[in-house]
Amino acid sequence: MRKFLNIICNSNVKHYIFILFLLILYILVCAFSYVNAVSTDISNSVFRLHVIANSDSVEDQNLKYIVRDSVLEYMNEIAKNATSKDEIVSIISEHKDDFYDVAINTIREQGYDYDVNINIGNFEFPTKTYGDISLPAGFYDALRIEIGNAHGKNWWCVMFPPLCFVDVTSGVVDEDSKELMQENLTEEEYSVISDDSTEFKLKFKLIEMLQNVNIFTAKLDG
Repeated sequence: MRKFLNIICNSNVKHYIFILFLLILYILVCAFSYVNAVSTDISNSVFRLHVIANSDSVEDQNLKYIVRDSVLEYMNEIAKNATSKDEIVSIISEHKDDFYDVAINTIREQGYDYDVNINIGNFEFPTKTYGDISLPAGFYDALRIEIGNAHGKNWWCVMFPPLCFVDVTSGVVDEDSKELMQENLTEEEYSVISDDSTEFKLKFKLIEMLQNVNIFTAKLDG
């Protein structure tokens, strides 16, 4: 032990340890900067849908999917030609009351008297995969639809680029949606969410890990 301490106390060794510490610190700073830049750009390029059921009962979960389908059908009517997130947000904001009407009318048609709460804001999302596109956990702008007490399981999708129908059909993202995603992201960012190579899998995991830390920190602050 004394010999080990003597080695540590050696001026040359301390010099190398200090350099190693600076190198590790530099790598961490670069990693955080990379994650922040990529995750921010990804978040800023998509607009999501979040539907929360009244409860976890079979009936309420089925109702959630029926409301979802009605909302997506209406969304497709008014925004199928949108080419940017800003355009989607503008359209949804202008038609917020109409989304409420679509949801509440669907609920009434199904024989329920639940109310609906419609919000447009920035919300926490877990990591989700749509076909061959994966979005890391984090905070995203979204249209949130809360049915009744909103104590049931969630349903998430991406309204722009339009990936919502992937979950309920073939599981394949169409080329138009991919092109919109590519137009709104850098080549590096798009590769992070779509490339299956080891390099980009590791980068995605890094983003996912640090984003989960950010979510945990935000919850503590809240």
